Amino acid sequence: MNHTPRFRTAVGGILLVVTLGTVATACGDPDAHPLSAQPYDAARQIAFNTETDGRKVDPDKPLEITAKGEGGRITDVTVTDDAGRFLAGELSADGVRWRSTAPLAAGARYTVRVSTEDEDGAPGVRVLTFETKPAERFLAAEFGPEAGTYGVGQPVTAKLSLAVKDEDARRTVERALKVTSRPAVEGSWYWVDDKTLHYRPREYWPSGATVTASSNLKGVKVTGQLYGGPSKPLELSIGDRIEAVTDAAAHTMVVKRNGEVINTIPVTTGKPGFDTRNGVKVVLGKESYVRMRSTSIGIAAGSSESYDLPVYWATRVTWSGEYVHAAPWSVGSHGAANVSHGCTGMSMANAKWFFETVRQGDIVSVVNSYGDMMTPFGNGFGEWNLSWEKWREGSALTGGTAEDTGPSAATARLRPVAL
Repeated sequence: MNHTPRFRTAVGGILLVVTLGTVATACGDPDAHPLSAQPYDAARQIAFNTETDGRKVDPDKPLEITAKGEGGRITDVTVTDDAGRFLAGELSADGVRWRSTAPLAAGARYTVRVSTEDEDGAPGVRVLTFETKPAERFLAAEFGPEAGTYGVGQPVTAKLSLAVKDEDARRTVERALKVTSRPAVEGSWYWVDDKTLHYRPREYWPSGATVTASSNLKGVKVTGQLYGGPSKPLELSIGDRIEAVTDAAAHTMVVKRNGEVINTIPVTTGKPGFDTRNGVKVVLGKESYVRMRSTSIGIAAGSSESYDLPVYWATRVTWSGEYVHAAPWSVGSHGAANVSHGCTGMSMANAKWFFETVRQGDIVSVVNSYGDMMTPFGNGFGEWNLSWEKWREGSALTGGTAEDTGPSAATARLRPVAL
């Protein structure tokens, strides 16, 4: 048998009726401040035994608080969960009724503070607590990359445990996924697909910044019976601003640290038919040795373009196999001609220096090549090839994270309005 709490009290001379979707655990202090309550969709009141019942409130049902009495009114209601989130609600203009306008969180403990005044203006305060049922289906986010130090171009990623297609649900998720940096910068999420989001600042991260990703999604209703689950936060450190720009027409790479040129390297890039991609790329990883085979990019073994080579000091910039690496077999073409199958080749010494200088997240750009433009997603991190305006179009939030105030926009306390 379901029960709801039933108490009676004079708070500022007013009887308060707290209406919940289903039975709550013991609320407040019934001995000192009895209240009465009834089911949201039931007309009759049911007695509740605070000592024996352990049922919890259905988070799909709204919370409603009504003042029963002549001349008195509710002046303010504050409802917060154990994560410090406010539950949005509306208070009628006459102060008789307050009701929630946002969904309750699942598996949460709420504290309700009700302020009242009687017909003579005498104030009263009532505090009670209740818990909501845990959710049966959870949506969690896994942040990437792993904790560590990265270059200024490294995006933050969020991989969702379930696909989210509904636009309203996407907005709920995006509001709850927070990325902050010290010093603060403007940034925004981009929905790559139904389960993947990438976050980048408007410009590259500041050198020396600390970047933190976290989720406020736990317990939040996403859609239907789907609620947010717990997610592990992530902290990244940003190193020096390392940028390498390869001019395919001039056959040179210029490397800068924090804006100052630290090396100019003769290189070779992709020959006709295998032209190196133009655009901004981000270092994905480094391999001191990798065996490169033409069959991995669709060139048949034994054909005129086939190869099978041991390669040293290889810095990866695309998942499809574009590297900056040592190419001692073509040293005569370095600085003079483009003869590779798409990678940027250099001498053994220069490749080793580059390998030891850059880290994951550093910027590697190519200009003046006849190759295609680096795609934003799917073959590495090419998001820096999108303008800030185009990047913002990938956000589910109108105006993006710079203007959106996050979870508080959906859960802020509301002042009295006419219902």
